[in-house]
Amino acid sequence: MARIATRDGAFIGGEWVDGDGERIDVLAPYDGELLGTVVGSTDAQVDAAVQAARLAFPSWRRTSVRTRVELLRRAYELCMERNEEIAQQIAREVGKTIREAREEMEEYTVDHFRRASEDVLRYAGKVLPSTQESAGSKRIIVVQEPIGVVAAISPWNFPVDIAGIPIVYGLALGCTTVWKASEHAPLSAQMFVQLLHDAGFPPGTVNLVHGRGEVGQALVRHPDVGTVVFTGSVETGEQVARDAGLKNRVLELGGNGPQIVLADGDLERAADAAIVGCYYLAGQCCTAAERILVHRDVHDRFVELVVARARTLKVGDPMLDDTDMGPVRTPAVLRRTQEHIADAVAQGARVVLGGGHIGQVHEPTVLIGVTRAMRIAREETFGPVAPIMVFDTVEEALTIANDTEFGLTASVFTNDLRVAWQMAEDLCHGTVHINDTTNYWDQMAPFGGTKKSGSGRELGTYILDAMSETKQITWDVR
Repeated sequence: MARIATRDGAFIGGEWVDGDGERIDVLAPYDGELLGTVVGSTDAQVDAAVQAARLAFPSWRRTSVRTRVELLRRAYELCMERNEEIAQQIAREVGKTIREAREEMEEYTVDHFRRASEDVLRYAGKVLPSTQESAGSKRIIVVQEPIGVVAAISPWNFPVDIAGIPIVYGLALGCTTVWKASEHAPLSAQMFVQLLHDAGFPPGTVNLVHGRGEVGQALVRHPDVGTVVFTGSVETGEQVARDAGLKNRVLELGGNGPQIVLADGDLERAADAAIVGCYYLAGQCCTAAERILVHRDVHDRFVELVVARARTLKVGDPMLDDTDMGPVRTPAVLRRTQEHIADAVAQGARVVLGGGHIGQVHEPTVLIGVTRAMRIAREETFGPVAPIMVFDTVEEALTIANDTEFGLTASVFTNDLRVAWQMAEDLCHGTVHINDTTNYWDQMAPFGGTKKSGSGRELGTYILDAMSETKQITWDVR
């Protein structure tokens, strides 16, 4: 298939304009092919994008909910038509397999339009009783109002889906958006913005700027931004929190998710979950199974099952339908993955499968003998490695699982309801899955973490809360 043509500048006030910053080449992680070039934005162009969103906001917020929903439904139909085209672009520039890219578009992105159009119709206020007077003449109404301009700063691993959450739900609510797409996946972002424009969203309601961290920082710091929704690293997220100040914000940061396998757990099912948890998108998910904690009594059998499954994975060209795992996206991810493996081996861990790479295609890797002192057990690897650790008691497993600065997702495999309930309560993570992979998420459930995994919650009406202001209106009807 021929390369899909894309523009190279910003989208501001309903028009594509030339960027005024640095040129950024977009290279395919699989073979280094030049896929396109975008031009970043300076602070002045970021300001222009925010002003376009600010000016569009008064009219958009007054647009009837019915009209906004009709536009969302039109965008849903258009997205259904363009899903394959955008998925092809995602697979090229991110390196996720074409099947994973289709999943991003067909199961997640397109349904944001449908879910948002349904959720906003039910995003209701309330009437409160008056408790401070006896005359019975007060009426207290609580309403949720759109906050204004939303800054969406998205990562490359789900370049359209993750950005689509604040953009689509924001539009449904009556907010306007300025989106700083990842410099590693700007081409699919342009296609999604063009889709929104073609669906009929008014000029200024959606704006796009390109660039690296300093562009995102200028956007976060802008005084006319009301809410910041950021997904990325802990280090950058902490800076975003400082720069955002008193703005509303949702920060979805890193993870070091434990998958815990108890002696009575279904080992076949747990091994399947580990494959998804460790090798989906080459391990480049914040919800990845970064540590596999296995009871000593079943350790050897579990390792056999995981290794056998990992050996069957087809690794390579992400554009082929039968590829199971593509390359890692950036040289930095590859370097960190290799460093974590080397550090673990130096401290006594053993590689029982994989460990090598050709270019940015890294082998599915299984490590045993991993301990809490190793970097791979303490830091987020974000690569295709299954680090397996041993425990003897439930209490020890909980201690290891909670011994991390992160707290995003955890999973537990057991057939003991009492133990499952105990662990679900005692694991300090935003989501705990029982008998499922860490890489499971539901688009209507609250998504987010504790500790350094972030603050706030995405998806469903939870993201609406972050993009709205709660207002009290009190009436005296005497």
